[in-house]
Amino acid sequence: MPISPRDSLRETLPARPAEAHALEVARGLSGERIVCTTVGRAQAARSLAQERSTARVTVWFLDLYQHDLVCQEVFPVDGPHQPTPGLPRLCCTADMPAGPYDLAVVPLSKDGEAELTRDVIQATLVNLAIGGHLVVAIDNPKDRWLREQLAETGETVRVRPAKETVAYIVEKTRELPRRRDFSCELVFRDRDRLLKAFTRPGVFAHRRIDPGARHLLDAVDVAAQARVVDVGCGSGCVALGIAARDASVHMHAFDSSARAVECTLRGAESNSLPNISVAMEAHGNVPEPGSYDLALANPPYYSDFRIATLFVEAARRALAPGGTLLIVTKQPTWYTEHLPETWLDVASECVKKYHLIEAVRR
Repeated sequence: MPISPRDSLRETLPARPAEAHALEVARGLSGERIVCTTVGRAQAARSLAQERSTARVTVWFLDLYQHDLVCQEVFPVDGPHQPTPGLPRLCCTADMPAGPYDLAVVPLSKDGEAELTRDVIQATLVNLAIGGHLVVAIDNPKDRWLREQLAETGETVRVRPAKETVAYIVEKTRELPRRRDFSCELVFRDRDRLLKAFTRPGVFAHRRIDPGARHLLDAVDVAAQARVVDVGCGSGCVALGIAARDASVHMHAFDSSARAVECTLRGAESNSLPNISVAMEAHGNVPEPGSYDLALANPPYYSDFRIATLFVEAARRALAPGGTLLIVTKQPTWYTEHLPETWLDVASECVKKYHLIEAVRR
């Protein structure tokens, strides 16, 4: 039986302090066209959608995995087929869905990426209507940096302090005098070819080719007609390099980040590489599972290897029996301890502080 918006809201996890504070402040402001980000499970957006049944509330995600977690809670049966009173609209895109909005609610973590924060604040103000309000909260009651960023917009910044957090209110009185382009175009060499890649805030790795990606490229040789999958492709440098070596190689790259997918697609087009396919994917699904010869991965180090586990399982499903998994990491122990349980011929090689882990699918 479908659960009601009220039941769905009651069963969700408690909001993190910054999101709870942002919601508290936002409740005192008017607005029927609302956009929210989240540092948790979209608790602020869900509350506002329930309390303002006539409002159109949009939650903007950059990562499909986080989007899907919220989607399972908000739409637990059949999924969001159409706008539903009392429930927010969920959207996972590289850029904020176009406004105009009357109210924007942006909770932030003090451990977040600075350039991504500036990018999100700018996008929010661009999409606010004149007279609309931006509410920003951060889990750092001694914050100065965020307040300075908001003050640089030229608008008045009102402060709402709390014990664990601080919130700011900005009313948009005019259009931004200038907009900064936070994207980056970079050129890197793979063997005898110069390749162009693109990055944006929130994409791994922004403004550079990651050393781990470079090690992967240096370690890989692919045969003609090989089918290769890049698990968690980030900006796509590895996928671009491999695909550029041989037009007969089919490279499939995927990532849960909407911006990573956008950057990889742009790189494939810019370098004229039609042998790359790219997908936004949070659960490791690939076209024709069990048919790939090689899986490449550069998993992140956080989340206590939860994400690394997902990467390894995605590679296992993608590879044909006898296919090879190649992982680059600075923390090899987890892989060398766990992969032998389900993989063959697990080997580790240290190259300039990085470790290349190789394993064969049973």
